[in-house]
Amino acid sequence: MPVLEKVQSDVTSALKAGDRERAGALRLIVSELQKAEKDGGGDEVEVLQRERKRRLESATAYRDAGRDDLAGVEEAEADLIGAYLPEQISDEELQAIVGDAVAESGATSQKDMGQVMALVMPKVKGRADGKRVSGAVKEKLSA
Repeated sequence: MPVLEKVQSDVTSALKAGDRERAGALRLIVSELQKAEKDGGGDEVEVLQRERKRRLESATAYRDAGRDDLAGVEEAEADLIGAYLPEQISDEELQAIVGDAVAESGATSQKDMGQVMALVMPKVKGRADGKRVSGAVKEKLSA
């Protein structure tokens, strides 16, 4: 079942259960997925990752402004979106992929990070955050 259909089904379930907050958050996800589908761009996983990242950035901004109540709402929405993303790969598996990419590209320093990232990101698409991958690559290149 495509992600869009799953989320639409969950909206209906949330409305039947009387959970208006969850239904509202899911409707926003449906809207973004439909917009991406209509524009012909964007994989569902990419859309979900982008929306999750936006929520986490908003939560950080709200926390910095002392608005923990709004930050909590954004974090809850990010968790909700995360439930539709593929399972994240383990640190060990990520290290192995990064190690293979470093060996394949012949990278030896931080200057070669772009080459390594270009090899790693397609392999971990949707299963590892770019920030996490970047950290693993930096760690491997500095070792």
